[in-house]
Amino acid sequence: MPSAIQGDLLRRRFAEAGQEHVFAGERALGQGERERLYAALGTIDLGLVAEFQRLIRAQPAAGATSGQATRFDPVEVFPLRRGPAEIAEERLARARGAEMLRSGRVGWLLVAGGQASRLGHDAPKGCFPVTPLTGTSLYELFARKLHAARARHGTAAPWYVMTSEATDAPTKEYFERERYFGLDPQDVVFFRQAMVPALDPSGRILMAAPDAPFLAPNGHGGLLAALATSGALAHAAERGVEAFSYFQVDNPLAVPADPLFLGLHASRAARMSSKVVRKRDAAEKVGVLGKVDGTLTCIEYSDLPAPLRDARDERGELLYWAGNIALHVLDRAYVEDLTRGGLRLPWHVARKRIPTIAADGSRAEVEGFKFETFVFDALSLAGPSVVLEVAREQEFSPVKNKDGEDSARSADRDQCRLFASWAARAGVALPPPDVDGVQRVEIDPRFAEDEAEFRARLPATPREVGGGHLYAP
Repeated sequence: MPSAIQGDLLRRRFAEAGQEHVFAGERALGQGERERLYAALGTIDLGLVAEFQRLIRAQPAAGATSGQATRFDPVEVFPLRRGPAEIAEERLARARGAEMLRSGRVGWLLVAGGQASRLGHDAPKGCFPVTPLTGTSLYELFARKLHAARARHGTAAPWYVMTSEATDAPTKEYFERERYFGLDPQDVVFFRQAMVPALDPSGRILMAAPDAPFLAPNGHGGLLAALATSGALAHAAERGVEAFSYFQVDNPLAVPADPLFLGLHASRAARMSSKVVRKRDAAEKVGVLGKVDGTLTCIEYSDLPAPLRDARDERGELLYWAGNIALHVLDRAYVEDLTRGGLRLPWHVARKRIPTIAADGSRAEVEGFKFETFVFDALSLAGPSVVLEVAREQEFSPVKNKDGEDSARSADRDQCRLFASWAARAGVALPPPDVDGVQRVEIDPRFAEDEAEFRARLPATPREVGGGHLYAP
């Protein structure tokens, strides 16, 4: 379509929606800038903008409460400490999960829309070097886990990688440059989450520049809609995938091919299931799985009243301890149900200071609203669900911050401690501790992905790398 005609159509549509201000700076734009503006505006769903406006109007005033009584209850979990009945169920579930993996009915679903800028790395977070001795990137680490699962179960699982506008091109370039880490490119499907506009308090679309509306990712819940609209969901159906193993790119300890988790999910006829860890303490700012008015959900830290956040049981343990670590199993059929006719998840509204440009061309940071969907909201619609408790030190050490907890340094130490514990219990000699008292050990997942597999591979001689021990094929 010629750009002049496209511009006329867009101006008419946006004027009818009361958003004609997005063209305020158009006259000063060159041809290329004007085409960028039209392309960006063409992606905006004005019906969705109208929904966002209604959400803004429904925002409670500061300090206001709904006045509605809400009942909070702890969630029931399949525990880490298991009795005879649970041990018997575990044995059957592991066998069922292994059969799901062996028959190719599980696809991997990775959320990888984030940049590593907070970590001082100008690239997608998946490109960030994360392993303690070899500095293997998160993307390559997960590729090695996929290789390990294929060797163990005999079937290559398709890998669905959700990128964002910022990470899509560099992620694809990285995979191509690294030759897909030895994977078949046909087994790796990239798809991109959508961007949605931010609005000011009056419901007007904010502009980041004269040729660009301010657009932000639509949240990790947008992964479900993007699966459907991109064709990735249809691809999964063609490949015979019945369940997605969902994980996020910043957790190097994630275990996507977990027979126990998959088997419990299938044997209990669940549609969405979750892994949880025990919170470090009541103050840890993490959502917890629980029941709100009888419905399973993830209760955000800020929504759990302080008396309940601090509540303890008769043993002195936290009553609401089941920290959400963004590891899920989702049935493909359930994702199809959730996305048929549009995504059936609620939008969350966040009040933010947003950099924008005014009609006179001046730049300012103004109060505005961003909108996101959260994948864990699908729990409340799922019906049967499994909540599996796992050990934090074995499956959760996210790389989110530059320093302190949940940083690259803490993930480095956590990986070393986990691998050193396997070696120590197997009676293997360990390297001397470093200045932090950490014995630096790295175990490539293709060598062993759990302690039992590590023991089965012994005796083996590690390579000396940077004062540590590396076990690799």
